[in-house]
Amino acid sequence: MDIFQHIPKLKSLIEQSERIVILTHYNPDGDAIGSSVAWYNYLQSLGKDSQIILPNDFPQNLKWIKGSETALLANQNMEKAEAFITHANLLICNDFQSLSRIDKLEDSVRKSEAIKVLVDHHIEPDVEQFDLIFSNTESSSTAELLFELITRLTPEKPVDTAAAEAIYAGIMTDTGSFSYSCNHKRTFEIVAKLIDFGIDTRRIHEEVYNTFSEDRMRLLGHCLTNRLTVFPELATAYMYLTKEDLRDFRYVPGDTEGVVNYALSIKDIKFAAFFIERENRIRISFRSQGDIDCNEFAKTYFNGGGHRNASGGNSFENIQETIQKFEKLLSEFKQKNNF
Repeated sequence: MDIFQHIPKLKSLIEQSERIVILTHYNPDGDAIGSSVAWYNYLQSLGKDSQIILPNDFPQNLKWIKGSETALLANQNMEKAEAFITHANLLICNDFQSLSRIDKLEDSVRKSEAIKVLVDHHIEPDVEQFDLIFSNTESSSTAELLFELITRLTPEKPVDTAAAEAIYAGIMTDTGSFSYSCNHKRTFEIVAKLIDFGIDTRRIHEEVYNTFSEDRMRLLGHCLTNRLTVFPELATAYMYLTKEDLRDFRYVPGDTEGVVNYALSIKDIKFAAFFIERENRIRISFRSQGDIDCNEFAKTYFNGGGHRNASGGNSFENIQETIQKFEKLLSEFKQKNNF
């Protein structure tokens, strides 16, 4: 099915809507912020009244993106966020496939009478929750998919430099600087077009990857030195952080982004996990290589999901019990996936 067949309908919805809200998932990452801000910049260029609403704050190394400063953080002003959602004509649900991913905003979005449009690249979208769906798991990122939408919505007026920077940041971060989920010619064709729109790829890389705090680097060192467990016979490695670790290293949002990939970068390791103790849950990141389906693992055992090689989950047991459960599942998981 042509996922772009409903472009005329989306164009009509945007033209008719006076108030548009852009939503993305809890703990927004580079793709969530980049694609949401690109939406905002694009809609502003059309003269549309739009507002980005985030469930919570986003990493410091993404705050250089022009337009990100306009985002409303729901966890700091839920009443205002709910008012925007209530009075919106159009809700753009960006980079998540289920309303459960927007945390405490879920109830107000469900109750909203606004048209709900999904733009996402994760597998198994909950189709009953949205009125119009643009979903493509072949896209490297939601940012890439958004570029395809914009260039079809207004071929005569594509993205400006600010929106192009945001889209590039989304693609770059969701592919690990083009090291995974981007084995398609189209991704690089789009990047070439973004360069034509005036982006500086070197500067964007500097802003995202070379602006970490000393605390963040010391936290990474602690993970690798004191919190890393490797099972060579199971081709698996994992790390974890307790609430005390986060406090001791003065954690701020974004400090643990990408840490799980260090476990996967060990020679002969095919499956990796990273456990972070939060106030009311254990948040888990999974990564895998090749045909190893960590999405199915996350969905089956840890209330999660995502992509085949990159997914997340939650546990509501304590961190010791969560890790013990994970370790007990490894032999069966390795045998099932033949790695």
